[in-house]
This record gives sequence, structure tokens and C-alpha cells, in this order.
Amino acid sequence: QVQLQESGPGLVKPSQTISLTCTVTGGSITANYYAWNWIRQAPGKGLEWVGVIAYDGSTYYSPSLKSRTHISRDTSKNQFSLRVTSVTPEDTAVYYCAREEGGSLEVWGEGTLVTVSS
Repeated sequence: QVQLQESGPGLVKPSQTISLTCTVTGGSITANYYAWNWIRQAPGKGLEWVGVIAYDGSTYYSPSLKSRTHISRDTSKNQFSLRVTSVTPEDTAVYYCAREEGGSLEVWGEGTLVTVSS
């Protein structure tokens, strides 16, 4: 049974970079035809899709975040990562990683809170 676990610093200063990693167990991030997503939820707001890296390594990003976002993977560790640069307090959110199959986000990590504050 696949499980996802987010990890990374809980506090980041404005103008710096959020760096998060999602560790996947019970399944390979290169297995056809899954895609591995990052989603976030700011306090009091709805879910916001951030971006995705597919089983073949291709990436896609939310247009509103594309200029500041990068998703990569380490297949040797079965992990994928998110970087968001030049952060502001508006980037404060619970960040989730999730596996997508056929357009459905079917397995989620528990989420990790990242606070942007000086």
C-alpha cells in the first residue's frame, strides 16, 4: 500500500525558499502511469494545486506559481521535491503531496505546515 510523507522546515523567512520533500513508500515514483502532485492550503482558504511531476519526469506547474516553483525527483530515494522561491507570508500553507492516477488524487500525505515569517 503506497504511503506519502512530506518533510521540510516549518518556518521560512520572507524572500527565502521553501524546500519540501515527499518520500514515497510501497510504490515507485517511476511506475506507469502515476503522477506526483504538490497541493497547498493556506489558512482559511481552499486547496490550491501547485504542480506535478509525472512518472516519466515531465513537470507541469500552476500558472500563478510557475515562475517561482520547481519540482524535481530522486528516483534512487523514491522521493520528489518542491522548491518555492522568493516566498512571502502569502505562501504560508499546509503543503501536501499526493499521487494521481487517471486524473484523481487518490493517495495523500498528511501534510506539513510551512509558515513564512520573519
